[in-house]
Amino acid sequence: MDQRARVPVHKSRRSFSLTGAIVATAVGVLVPVLLSTSVGIVAIALGRSSESTLFGVLIICFTAAALGGATVVTVLLGRRNRLARQQADLLSNMTHELRTPLTAIRMYAQTLQMGRLDTSPDLIRQSAETIVRETEWLESSIDRVLTWRAASRDREVAVTVVEPMSNAVLGAVERFGRMLAPDEVTLTVDVQSDTPVQHDVEGVLSLVLNLLVNAYKYTGNDKRIRVALADVDGGVELRVSDNGIGMPRNEVGKIFDPFYRIDSRLRGKAAGAGLGLAIVRHHVLQHRAQIFVESTLGRGTDFMVHFPGYNLGGERQRAGE
Repeated sequence: MDQRARVPVHKSRRSFSLTGAIVATAVGVLVPVLLSTSVGIVAIALGRSSESTLFGVLIICFTAAALGGATVVTVLLGRRNRLARQQADLLSNMTHELRTPLTAIRMYAQTLQMGRLDTSPDLIRQSAETIVRETEWLESSIDRVLTWRAASRDREVAVTVVEPMSNAVLGAVERFGRMLAPDEVTLTVDVQSDTPVQHDVEGVLSLVLNLLVNAYKYTGNDKRIRVALADVDGGVELRVSDNGIGMPRNEVGKIFDPFYRIDSRLRGKAAGAGLGLAIVRHHVLQHRAQIFVESTLGRGTDFMVHFPGYNLGGERQRAGE
């Protein structure tokens, strides 16, 4: 992941009021603090008795404490403001992402309900397939939110097995295939790994599926995606490659941040809530794996995840050993 891009912020009245509160707090405290500090300094400088000096010191200590408290309040208000904006963005993006498949499902379901396709079995089958396909997209979007919620609260339960990862990877590919229209994507799968890896099957499935969905969203009309799983020294390498828009180098370090999405000028109309790659990073850390990104602007992106193998002694190996 190379760069970051700032997502358009849909400001609400709440965000404006929070910003105003921050400014009011800063101005309302800073001016009295400066005046009080000046009085304290003058009292110390011109005072001819120990009482005057003590008075000046107390004033300065009081104003310093007030300034510290105001700083804490300002920081907390700023954090609240930022979280409010993130929440508004998440709701806006998720609404769009959920509405798209729901609209298609409703349209085809109403068409079937009205009996307009009774004389065409092929069209009935195509409509049913579209409903199933859009339902898969809808379920995928909901799963992302639920997975992120569980991960962010440390409530995710991982059930690990020690076996080759091929079944988990192929399971993700199969589910991704159910989300695609015929001939929509040229999907190449090359899974050749026998190395046992301690892994959570559902976690790996989620990781691979989110990488595939990310690749799908950021490729154009001629979508080509490749999934490979191969044995490497010390473990296994998962690679997901696409021929999409790619990223500038300065975006790569940001794309795993929650809610982050690359610049709208690059991503075009790609929908999303900015959770997919954050979930990928969560699963990478969960498996003590390593993730690498190679991306060329305008030519595509490769995501490579190195999982440590499991030796016969029952211990993890480090990838690359």
